[in-house]
Amino acid sequence: MASTGLLHQQTNPSIVYRTRRLSKWKRAIPLYVMLLPTIAYFMALTYYPLVHSVLISMQDFNLIGNRPFVGIENFRNVLTDPTFWVDFRNTLVLGVSMLAIGFVAPIVIALSLNELMQQWLKRSVQMIIYLPHLFSWVVVGGLWIQLLNPDGGLVNAVLNAFGISSVQFMSDPNVARWVIILVSVWKDVGFNCVIYLAALVGINPELYASAQVDGANRWQETWYVTIPCLARTMQIVGLLSIMGVLRMFDQIYVMRNAVIDPTVNVLMTYVYDQGFTQMNIGQATASALIILLFSLLLTVFTRRLVRYEI
Repeated sequence: MASTGLLHQQTNPSIVYRTRRLSKWKRAIPLYVMLLPTIAYFMALTYYPLVHSVLISMQDFNLIGNRPFVGIENFRNVLTDPTFWVDFRNTLVLGVSMLAIGFVAPIVIALSLNELMQQWLKRSVQMIIYLPHLFSWVVVGGLWIQLLNPDGGLVNAVLNAFGISSVQFMSDPNVARWVIILVSVWKDVGFNCVIYLAALVGINPELYASAQVDGANRWQETWYVTIPCLARTMQIVGLLSIMGVLRMFDQIYVMRNAVIDPTVNVLMTYVYDQGFTQMNIGQATASALIILLFSLLLTVFTRRLVRYEI
């Protein structure tokens, strides 16, 4: 009887399930221990500052002295500030332009490079277009400001050599806006191009062979085989690009000046000016949280639009 009871306990499904589950937890303990530094990093440097910023946004924050609670007054000041909405419009104009050009350009370049038969030429061009991505915006922005300088800049020197008068690239607001857009695309096009080239390598050659059997020309192979196979990569690159639209700052901060500020200032420069120029920390934090909310809504909308699932 005792042996029968013992056998019954050993074969009880609930006991077996709990035993297996406990065994899995024990095996996973080292993995959870290794995750602790990462969790501590994000808790200390991401989530705690985020929660603390909510408190700051509801205060008349001073670095020294009292910090009276003002509720949603800082948020009201941001949303009723005309400068905030001007910068929001500039962010949309610059962001949409960068997205449109920066989305198409790397695809075209990657498809063109994929057609090159000489591997040395392909690798050389790939390295040249990728090189700007390695430099910071301080270097890239300073380089283009010097190249576009109306007094001795290389671009205007070439224009003058052909009898064309110098162009005030960084003094004309409309021209400066397009300069920032094109320089931003130029800096990052190489990185996205490498991603698309990697995706092109993974396309099954049998798909092209089947298309050739059906009589497809090179353009039809690109349109009906290559582009659909790149759709997933396009979704990922597009999603990452859209997520960064509202957070653009470096290129604007480096290349802006007092003449073109109203045309090129964006939301993140608004936060910077409020926090570090005017020392209005509470309003700067409130505007940063509003931008965070906009970014979250934009990301959710984009993921639903492209139906991207992790």
